[in-house]
Amino acid sequence: MMIRQRFPQGPPRALPDLLAEVDAEVPDGPLVVGDPRIVDFLTAFGRTLLDPALVRRHPELAPLGFFLRRGELAAQLTRLNDPGVGVGAHTKILRFPRGLIFHVPPANVDTIFVYAWALAALTGNRNIVRISPRSGAAAEVILERLGTALADAHPAVAATQRMITYDRDDRMTEALSAACDLRVVWGGDQSVHAVRRAPLAPAARDLTFPDRASFAVVSAAAWLRATPQDRDKAVLDLYNDSYWFDQAACASPRALYWVGADAAADEARRDLFTRLEALLASRGELPDPAMAVHKRVAAYGEAAQGRASSLGFAAGDALAVLELARPLDVPRGWLGAGAFPTATVARLTDLVPMLGRKDQTLSHYGFDADELAEFAAAVAGRGIDRIVPFGSALSFAPIWDGYDLPREFTRITTLGTAPTQARR
Repeated sequence: MMIRQRFPQGPPRALPDLLAEVDAEVPDGPLVVGDPRIVDFLTAFGRTLLDPALVRRHPELAPLGFFLRRGELAAQLTRLNDPGVGVGAHTKILRFPRGLIFHVPPANVDTIFVYAWALAALTGNRNIVRISPRSGAAAEVILERLGTALADAHPAVAATQRMITYDRDDRMTEALSAACDLRVVWGGDQSVHAVRRAPLAPAARDLTFPDRASFAVVSAAAWLRATPQDRDKAVLDLYNDSYWFDQAACASPRALYWVGADAAADEARRDLFTRLEALLASRGELPDPAMAVHKRVAAYGEAAQGRASSLGFAAGDALAVLELARPLDVPRGWLGAGAFPTATVARLTDLVPMLGRKDQTLSHYGFDADELAEFAAAVAGRGIDRIVPFGSALSFAPIWDGYDLPREFTRITTLGTAPTQARR
């Protein structure tokens, strides 16, 4: 069973040899949670991603670079080491790495695997990341910059971290699954089911991120009150949330809802899409022919099913707007980059009946904290794991899909001591 080793870069390897290497003794001792050797490497790698020329080509790498700053990593460790409540006055919580983590990230979001891997490495784990053969240009840049940072890194990094590529091969996945202590699977439901056919060791477990859908909401009244500059900023934020990763990321909004009176919503809707069309034109945003065809076929398919009452295409097919025939009957599948099913509801809480476990992120504009808290309480955990302002939908956070990843990547030992006896 041969694999392509991408990081550290090397010749094709036999999988048993690779597994033996990452299980071998680590130079200068095993990794610990917050290991300085890993922190130094991650911060050096993050700095390489903030090169201005690189950011212009791949703007999605800039947030990753900021995420890997030393101060941000230290903040995550501080939060992780907060003992919380309920452990008892004479009990300490000790955190240790979980062990070997096998990551199976999606092919359509080139940077997602780095966030999860970085947190797993930060918490002292040995990691094997399977990078899809279909991954894009940003993934190649990431691997190149990882190699650059490795040149000055402690040997413990190369001894414990692997990124590999192999075609779909059940035997490979089974061997890696059998060896790991935690398996992290990103992708569609079918991908999760396929990976889960490979059994885990009895003490290991899965952390899965299957198909999810996300939505955007705009207060019509707040939009009409906003200055032109604020509206342009909001449109740019919506563009970044939607057009990065071709609107295929789980957190990219799949529909845009207006909240308020119909007349105000209609006026705000026209203004937002006019500004978005202008932004697309100024950026020369044009879909490739295959994407344009897919988007038109998908949009007309929604109309044929009676889900869309009208369709509009603009900016050279970079923008498709679908008016929903029934506001709460929303398509959750991917319609293509720049496709916006849209509808109006009177109140934010009117959206609650349509929400379920598959729904992840609600990005918002124009609502105050009390309105959003009321909405979250009405949803009551049945769906929506993240409520974020426009421009933050794709900003990775250590708490993702309701999982606190640094805590998931560690195991706890509780240390209890007897109360000190009072001297007589």
